[in-house]
Order: sequence, then C-alpha cells, then structure tokens
Amino acid sequence: MKAEIINDAASAGVKSDKTRSDCRITIKKLKRGKKLTIKLKSKVDKLYGDEIEKLIRTISSFYELTGAEIEIEDYGALPYTIAARFETAYKRIFVHETKEFLLPIKKGLITPTSKDRIRRSRLYLPGNEPKFHINAGLHKPDGIILDLEDSVHPSEKDSARILVRNALRAVNFYGTEKMVRINQLPLGFEDLKSIVPHNVHVILIPKCESKETVIKVNEVINAVKKEKNIRYDIYLMPIIESALGVVNAYEIATASKNICALTIGLEDYTADIGVQRTEAGLESFYARSVIVNAAKAAGVQAIDSVYSDVGNTEGLYKSCLESKALGFEGKGCIHPRQIKITHKAFAPSPPEIEKAKLIVEAFNEARRKSQSVISIGSKMIDPPVVKRALKILESEKQN
Repeated sequence: MKAEIINDAASAGVKSDKTRSDCRITIKKLKRGKKLTIKLKSKVDKLYGDEIEKLIRTISSFYELTGAEIEIEDYGALPYTIAARFETAYKRIFVHETKEFLLPIKKGLITPTSKDRIRRSRLYLPGNEPKFHINAGLHKPDGIILDLEDSVHPSEKDSARILVRNALRAVNFYGTEKMVRINQLPLGFEDLKSIVPHNVHVILIPKCESKETVIKVNEVINAVKKEKNIRYDIYLMPIIESALGVVNAYEIATASKNICALTIGLEDYTADIGVQRTEAGLESFYARSVIVNAAKAAGVQAIDSVYSDVGNTEGLYKSCLESKALGFEGKGCIHPRQIKITHKAFAPSPPEIEKAKLIVEAFNEARRKSQSVISIGSKMIDPPVVKRALKILESEKQN
C-alpha cells in the first residue's frame, strides 16, 4: 500500500433498520501480506452477493489494499453507492490518498444544457442520502439539486462529495438538469474539484455576498476543465442569503458570463435581518424585488426561494403566482409533490399564450417580407418582446 495509514479503521455509510438504498462499509485489521477478507450481510445476498463481493475486490485491487477485513451491511445499495462508501472509508484511513475509483459512466447520461433553459422547478436532494437520488427524475422537475451544503452534517461532507460525484455518473435523472449546491468557500473548492469533471450542469453558490466569490468559483471551474480537458458548459447560480448579498446583487449577477440565474434563500436572509419569515412575505418583498431587478438587468433568470410548508399545497400555489407576478421564473422545491403545482403556477395563461402567438406570427411575417420594423396594429414590437414571446410558447410545450 503506497499511502500512509493514518487511522487503524474507518466506516462510511448508514447502519439502521430504516435505511434504504445504502450500506455501511467498515475497513479494519490492515496487515501487509495478509489475506483480504469480506464479511457481507445483505437481504439480497442470494441474488447479488457475488456481484457485491466482486465489486469490493475490484476496488480493493485498485487501491492496492491486499490485507484487511472488510465488513458490509447492505440495505439495497446500488453499485455507485457501494463504491462511494468504500472509497470514503478507505480515504478516512489513508487520508492522503488522491486516486478516485470511477465506475464507467452509464450510456445516455451525458446530456447538454443551455443558459436559457426553462427552470420553473428545482428539487433539492440531500447529497448523502442515495434513497432520494434514484427515482427523483421520474417526478420531472426542471432541475435536480444534489446538495452538499445545509442538508449534509459537517462530519459527512467527504462522504457526500464522493457519493454525489458517483451519482452524476450513474443515476438516470431522465433529462433533468443536474445541479450541485457546493459548500461555502473554501470548502466549496474541494467540491468543485470532485464534481466538475462528471457532467454537472449548474453549480449553486450558497450565501454569495460579492462578485469576488463568483470569480473565484469560476476560476476553479475553468482550471479543472482545462486539467481534465472538459469542453461542455457549466453554469453558475449564486444564492443571495444575506442583506449584504442583496446590496451587491447586480455585481454578483454580472460577475461571470456563465451565470444563468440569480436566486434567493429566504430562511437565511430573514435570519440575517433579524425577522421571522411569514406567509405574507412582506419582510422579504424588498429583497426579492432587488433580486428580480438585478437578474433582469444582467440578462439572467430570477429564481425564487423554496416554499417550506410541504403540506400546504394551496399556499404553495399562491406563493408561486406571487413569485411569477414579481418577475421570478421559477421556485425551489423541497418535496416532489411541490413540482406539479409549481409548474402549473408558472405556466403561461391563455391570454399570455395568445398574445405570444400574435407576436411570433408578426415577427415571422416581417422576416418573410424583409421588414426591419415589427408591429401589431399600431404597437411596435421590440426584439426583447419577441424573445419573451418565444419563451412563453416554449414553456407552454412543457406543460
């Protein structure tokens, strides 16, 4: 073994009767020249026991681990999770190990995205809980956020980072845009180095208060892309969560050409200004308006905060309509049941659709006649109006 042993034993993963789609892996009794032993306890041992053991031996060989006792308590974990838990446990023993064990990326999972993609809904998933990853795409959110920040305990940041990296390569999210919320800097730099090479579409920058933070994140992304010869675009979504962030919103929104949207986190924002978050939302009206104005001035999307009362579907719908009226183009979701309601609320109304069709028809007619001026009746139509009309019609197709 080339790496230095720092700890005698280590574990990774979850051990509980309530655990699903996860496992607990413990590596101990490391001795050079001794035989590698594997103790597997799994409900699916008869069906997949041989495959699990084969995977463990493959990873052990990759890390040149020849003498150790490996215990696995499996609760239906998929290979990407088993591999992530093993790598975490191994690196908790050999803390200076830098090699990554990567399973082959599954066919069809490398998908493109675009800066102006529709982002009505973004479903937050705890990064260190694979049970939430597997079927998330079936709920058809516009985006899925694999979270490395608030939903992950500080002691599990290393584990979540490896699991999310593997999930980006292995989980079929059915065309949903793949987002990752990194940790605050400087820990977020480690997240970027781990996830950037694995087809992440959007990086969410938490508690962003200055353009310098965006610039630093962008620099690390570009450095990793250059090192790994990555050519696809990775977009940024700063999250404004403080009074200072609101003050600097426009500078943040224009800090990089890779920013696709600006969003706000109201739980932290209201705590920062020393008030309670309410259903009416009067305490955050100013901040939300600033975010919308800064985003629109910068030419990027404005995305509203999550609605935290999962059981109040009527309240969610009203909140989405209010967000739309303020100029927001989407909202965060913390439960799959919020997705359809959010899409319904942000869908264009029949009058909006009819008006958009008239604008696009007038635009196409003017283009056919090589006319530089577009009008409907006595009203002149500017290019931004045409762009918005096209976006409305595109949004209609997704509902």
